Amino acid sequence: MSMHRILTTLGCALTAVLATAWSAAPPTQPARPPVTTVRIHDGPVRGAAHDGYRTFEGIPYAAPPVGRLRWAPPRRAAPWSGVRDATRPASACPQPAGEVPGGSTDEDCLHLNVTTPDGAGRAHPRPVVVWLHGGGFTSGAGSSYDAHRMATRGDVVVVTVNYRLGALGFLAHSGLPGSGTFGLADQQAALRWVRAEISAFGGDAHNVTLAGESAGGYSVCAQLASPAAAGLFDRALIESGPCTGRPDRPFAPSSVPLSAARAAGAGLAAKVGCGSARDVMACLRRVDVSRLLASQDTDQQPAYTTPLLPRDPAAAITDGRFHRVPVLIGNNHDEGNGWAAGIIQASHPVTPSTWPDVVAAFFPSPGQAKAIVREYPVHRTDGGPVFGAVIGDADFACPTARTDGLLTAHVPVWRYEFADEHAPPLTPGTPPFPLGAPHASELPYLFDLGGRPRDLTAAQHRLADTMIDYWTRFARTADPNGPSSPHWSRQTVLSLKPDHIVPTRTAQPRHHCTFWNALG
Repeated sequence: MSMHRILTTLGCALTAVLATAWSAAPPTQPARPPVTTVRIHDGPVRGAAHDGYRTFEGIPYAAPPVGRLRWAPPRRAAPWSGVRDATRPASACPQPAGEVPGGSTDEDCLHLNVTTPDGAGRAHPRPVVVWLHGGGFTSGAGSSYDAHRMATRGDVVVVTVNYRLGALGFLAHSGLPGSGTFGLADQQAALRWVRAEISAFGGDAHNVTLAGESAGGYSVCAQLASPAAAGLFDRALIESGPCTGRPDRPFAPSSVPLSAARAAGAGLAAKVGCGSARDVMACLRRVDVSRLLASQDTDQQPAYTTPLLPRDPAAAITDGRFHRVPVLIGNNHDEGNGWAAGIIQASHPVTPSTWPDVVAAFFPSPGQAKAIVREYPVHRTDGGPVFGAVIGDADFACPTARTDGLLTAHVPVWRYEFADEHAPPLTPGTPPFPLGAPHASELPYLFDLGGRPRDLTAAQHRLADTMIDYWTRFARTADPNGPSSPHWSRQTVLSLKPDHIVPTRTAQPRHHCTFWNALG
């Protein structure tokens, strides 16, 4: 196995560890909350009433993708008779153990969850935020994100979505309609459900913000570039998922051409014994889910040059061929530190002597590797932070800055950088160096992950409130500014710190974006 594959696999493993940190089931409630019922077109649903908000979990937005519907575009869910219980989350989409304890093999997973403040009968409907989870397109669940703080403080309706993952979401095969984009098609089906049904929950079907983080953020990019998503959302919010990601920068999400996706699909078919079958797809549809999960590649990406995604989102946005909606986009100051720490802890030290080989594993061009080693020199004790800076700059900070520039030529864009250097850790134990604000560290400021509030300081609680204010005002009016928060200019990067929020003219000086732009 190549060093690149080893380190990438370790990085993906770390992502699962990060997810595990917020996936524990919420504390047992002493008593079930009162119930509340809403009627939608498919039938009535019974949710749970809490203090100031209501939740409706596990609502199907598409038919179960099982049997002949495995690897088929999403179909409309069947109506039900009687009142459907929506007081508990439904199964996560199939995935290995990680964010979902024990993993999941349940393909009946195309469900969503709605969190709405009390007072659904008020005169004016509320803005809607549709949240797409991250997890490298291989893990995650909408139910991991308890959105009640965002819903109540921001006075918005929040919808969190499950979509097909891994090979079940992104398999490609010649002659298979929807190849490489089933997970993205699921997201579009969820958005159509929101347009049709969210008014029953007090939401404004004509004011929908599509939001996500990491793979979820990149999914927003893909939907911006997908002709089939036209008219399905009104604003876009992208966290740590720059639209200009590329496969040779493996820590950030990206897409691949259909030809590469088909080659990966042929490899999967061979691994599970279907490669030489007369009808490969019929054979694959009979394979047990657990075997598919064990055989799929660690890396999963949507495919372009497909009907749903005709062009690579990076190319589409570079050429200005995307849906004209306002965008809020950003990244964290220390995106790469979590991966760097996990790789070091897995017995791959980064020292002055090993550094050139580590860089060469990710940038095999000799000229590129040597230039990176010169630009980011490693000394005796700083290997971890330097490695983290390379990952963060190459995969997140600089591509986000580039995406910002491309989008700004056509639509209003608001850019942030989350920089709380004391953000609560998402993993147990002591890291080999301080992580600062790594990948996903902004999420506990917006959601109670796994139903558990994070241990935030008073200053961090204030920051969390300010972030929710910005995010939800953007969802309401396409402008995050308001009377109670520091002014956020469209032309500045907003540095979010625990005690203050400082608009700055450029990203933090540590980001070497001029270097990466020249490197190509």
